[in-house]
Formats: sequence, structure tokens, C-alpha cells
Amino acid sequence: MPMNRPVVVGVDGSPSSLAAAEHAARAAQLRSRPLLLVHGYLHPFGYGVPLNPYEIGVPAPSEEAQKMMERTAAELGERWPGLAVEARQVAGGPGATLIEESRRAELVVVGSRGRGGFAGLLLGSVGAQVAAHAHCPVLVVRPDEQPIPVDGPVLVGVDGSESSDLAVSVGADEAALRDVPLVLVHVVATDGGRTVPEEIEESQAAHQAEAVWLLADASAVVRARHPDLVVREHPVRAAGAAQGLIEASGAAALLVVGTRGRAGFAGLLLGSVSQAAIQHAHCPVLVAHPVS
Repeated sequence: MPMNRPVVVGVDGSPSSLAAAEHAARAAQLRSRPLLLVHGYLHPFGYGVPLNPYEIGVPAPSEEAQKMMERTAAELGERWPGLAVEARQVAGGPGATLIEESRRAELVVVGSRGRGGFAGLLLGSVGAQVAAHAHCPVLVVRPDEQPIPVDGPVLVGVDGSESSDLAVSVGADEAALRDVPLVLVHVVATDGGRTVPEEIEESQAAHQAEAVWLLADASAVVRARHPDLVVREHPVRAAGAAQGLIEASGAAALLVVGTRGRAGFAGLLLGSVSQAAIQHAHCPVLVAHPVS
């Protein structure tokens, strides 16, 4: 893998994207990588390059956006001394632009809402697109409110799937970079407090035993690669995997999820648990795509 892969962040001037840029700068400095600020802009007559460029002309970068990008780059350079920062406008939709940039990136960072976002839509369409389709890990910076914690543990959901194995590996690397503990979480479904028949109780005990085994297995893999890392195993009881991870994320600086769990479909690039996590977690969420 090339050593000069940048950390890429989408910037549109919104508070959410500026928070994302701050996290991207920290991630780039931790990794000793350059930071690339990207702004995807659209032609007023359509999405990206117009149908007939000879008639309308290829879209020109906006001067206002260029100033915003230069100002953001300068401010980040001041706050993160020694960080190489580049800013670039690209003709195309912001989602498609960031997905394309992800082919050459170490990490892509997006805010949870961009310009034109609706309060009810917790993750803007650009963030959702990139989180689902990128060619490298994606950090979704949410919530928008500052300050976002950075010194808590890294939390990873474990379910024994290939996707979760990758999430554990990425989470362990991230915890080692940040010098914080790694917390491995497996969610055991609860019965909601109701009295249950004996056979269901036996089934729950089996699930609890499986949780302990899955967590011990994942922990052993991590400790072999990172012998100095503090690793904690944490079975959680909750109504569902998404709810358990979201509740546990309140005490974390980062939640790492895979793109698909056990019940994933090949066409659905981001599973329902990961989607729920990036919509509702109480901390930034790292979606563990393999670097292509």
C-alpha cells in the first residue's frame, strides 16, 4: 500500500463538515499522512458534468467555495502544525466525488449532515452514500455538537462474521494509534424482562455462552497482533444488536462497525445494524471497509 495515501474529508462549509475536517486533521496527524480537503460541486443544469459540454461548458469551480476551502485549510494548518493540507474542488456530486477519492485514500471522513440537511435526516445522503460504497474505511463524525470525545475507548461490535473480523482488526489498529483501550462488544438479545419458558431460558444461556466464546476468540486475535493493547470483553444484553451498540457508544470515543453482519445480502453494502449505528450512535462511527 502506498505510504502517501491521504486522509480525505468532504468539506462544504457546514458546521458538520467543519467538525469532520477537525477529526480528519487529527486522524491524518496520528497516521503521519497528508490531509486532502475535497469539495464536490455540481453544474447548475444537472448532476456533475452536463449532458452536452460543448453547448453549456464544463462547470467552473465556485470562487466562494474556493475561499471557504482555502480558509479551512489555513485554519487547520495553524491548529495542526506540521500537517500537510491540500484543498481541491472537483466537478461532480459530493458523494460520487468522495467515493472516487476513496480509491486512493487511507481514510475518508464525512460529517453527519451537510448543507441542505433536514433535522430529521440524521445522516445526510452524501454521508450515507460514502459510508456504504467507499473503497477504504469511512469515519462518520457525529453527533454535530462539539466537543466530540476523543480520549475514551474504541468500541467494536463482534458477531463472528467476516465483516466483524475486519471491524475488530481496524478497531484494534485505531485503539493502538490513539493509545486507548479496545472494548469488544457482543449483544445478547433479551426477553424484555418477561417470564419465559424453560427452553427459551436454555437458548438464552447458549447465546450467553456463545457471546463469551466469540469475544474470547476475537480478543485472542487482537492480543497476538497488539500485545500491549488493553482489551476488554463486554457481553451486552439489549433488545437488538443495534440498540446494544448505540447504548454502549455513550461511553466511547469511537464505535467501529463492519459493512455487513451475518444476515447481510450481497447487494446491501451497509447492513441494518451498521446503518442504525451511524444514524444514532453517541460518538463518531468508523465503517470498516477493506482498503482496495
